[in-house]
Amino acid sequence: MDLKNTIGLGVAGNFAHHLEQAGELEDFKNVVTEEANAPKGIFPFYLPGSDTFLGCYCIGTDQLELPSYEANAQVEPEIAVLFTIVYDKDHNVQDLKAEKFTTFNDCTIRKEGARKISEKKSWGPNSKGIGDKWIDIDSFDEGGIMDRYHLCSFVKREGILHPYGVDAPLLGYSYFYTKLKHWLIDKLNTQKDFGPLEDMASHLKACGYPKQALISIGATAYAEFGEKNYLQSGDEVYVIAYDATREQGDLVESASKVILHQKVQ
Repeated sequence: MDLKNTIGLGVAGNFAHHLEQAGELEDFKNVVTEEANAPKGIFPFYLPGSDTFLGCYCIGTDQLELPSYEANAQVEPEIAVLFTIVYDKDHNVQDLKAEKFTTFNDCTIRKEGARKISEKKSWGPNSKGIGDKWIDIDSFDEGGIMDRYHLCSFVKREGILHPYGVDAPLLGYSYFYTKLKHWLIDKLNTQKDFGPLEDMASHLKACGYPKQALISIGATAYAEFGEKNYLQSGDEVYVIAYDATREQGDLVESASKVILHQKVQ
């Protein structure tokens, strides 16, 4: 699927404990949320047409390229949802229609002194990873297909497969379905440039009001290996979404399982 005209956005802090484990809780100390478990905000990782570093198409499929400089990079195993954006006559976001989902590696460098989240999210082509297939969303609400799915991830290093993120049901997201959608719409219209966050309405305007958004909706907590190990050249990354009513969170392929597999360069 060609996503080069699709704005790429991520949700920060939508799974319990992830920000603490990633050492990023301090970044959001001045960000006030309506609820204790609410996500912290939205960040861009790809802005089509931008002449900044975020204008580089950073999403790969089978390769993950680490920065050329020394950097501590971690897998961020996520579900990415493709939304159609509906605007009103004043170009405010009126609705988001969830079309399909896949697995996503929102790979992030732990960069001291970064002013914005986006500065840790893109450093060139193949900074990110996306799954090998899409699952159509029948209903972005309880009772739909996503109820059945779990997300897990692994890193293979020197022939040994290590769990990287905890195996988690998608229903474990702090904000999901209608609650997440309404929160996203609000943030796209109202989030301002503050602390690590950016003005989202101005980004949409600068990108010519894109028709679609690829939104990675939050990374799981880390398993022990993921928390203590940064990526190395030669590693292999697996981010897997699977229907827990019929299969296991492993590398065995099936029609209903989505496996993102990247070789780290």
